Amino acid sequence: MKITTFDNANYIIYTDGSCLGNPGRGGWAAIIIEPSGERKITGSEKVTTNNRMELMAVIKALKEIEVNSQIILFSDSKYVIDGITKWVKNWKINDWQTTSKKKIKNLDLWKDLDKQASKFKITWNWVKGHSTNEYNNKVDRLARNEAEKIT
Repeated sequence: MKITTFDNANYIIYTDGSCLGNPGRGGWAAIIIEPSGERKITGSEKVTTNNRMELMAVIKALKEIEVNSQIILFSDSKYVIDGITKWVKNWKINDWQTTSKKKIKNLDLWKDLDKQASKFKITWNWVKGHSTNEYNNKVDRLARNEAEKIT
């Protein structure tokens, strides 16, 4: 599914993270689509995990957006989509722990994502990775390229 119509949203965002080794060299990318065109943002870390890069892509994209905007966001990471739409509410109730009182992995990024997401009206969408979605494939290539640049 390729969505480039805005349906009352100000922005459409596609995000992805990549890691060569897990942990290993990582990259993240986002394509921000707005009525005036597209913007691509990317970044990398020398030693990281795929999940951290997936989260970082969303956080960095949201930091580029005007507060109170309506956003349609796509990620191929069930970890990100389920985390922000299902798990984070209970984590906060449980003082940022799982229901079994275990430490949440990537807590720093989850807290940042929760803070950023609260500034917007976001429709969260999971998209199948490495499939037929043009924009997901574009962000996948961008994120992988960022990871591959690291020496």
